[in-house]
This record gives sequence, C-alpha cells and structure tokens, in this order.
Amino acid sequence: MTPPLPSRRRSKTPPPGETGQEALYLKSLSERRVQVSVKLRDGETVKGWIEYFDDGMLRLTREGKPNLFIYKHQIRTITEAGKRRGPSEGSLVTSVSAPRGSGQ
Repeated sequence: MTPPLPSRRRSKTPPPGETGQEALYLKSLSERRVQVSVKLRDGETVKGWIEYFDDGMLRLTREGKPNLFIYKHQIRTITEAGKRRGPSEGSLVTSVSAPRGSGQ
C-alpha cells in the first residue's frame, strides 16, 4: 500500500477572532444616537439607542421605559430602526457575537 499523498492545499490561517468592526459599528450608532431594534435570542425585540457598550454587554436607553443592560451573547441581531433593506442595498442587520473565551 502506498502512503497517502500530501495535501496540495496549504492550510489557511483561521480568521482573527476580533476584527474591530463590531466595536466601530456600535460606536458609530452610539455617537449618532441612532434608534435601533435589538432582537434577542428568546425572540423578544426591544428598541432604543445604544448609550454604552463593552466587550460583553451594551446599555440600551429607551424613551419613557427603563434602560436595559443586555449581554451580547443574548443578542441575535441589531437593526437600525426605521430603515428597510432595498433590493440592491446591503443588509442593515448586524449580528453580535460574544467574545472568544466567554463560554458561549
């Protein structure tokens, strides 16, 4: 039996765990006080603007309702409120993932 041939493909380096794009996007939303719709993993949707965020959570400020501290691992999507995706536009939905090593 002949030994297997070495793979011709070179192993690719996996993508970095953190590109910084999530933080830039959340910072932009926060500074502009853009109204967002946050869909949680349990299906609930809450609306407000992002006042503060860090590696594991964000603070959603709401008019006339209590402010919320939401863990990022509980978030399914964040969408700019009032904006609709057109047929030729890119998606306005951003998924937020927990940082590596968070156990989620």
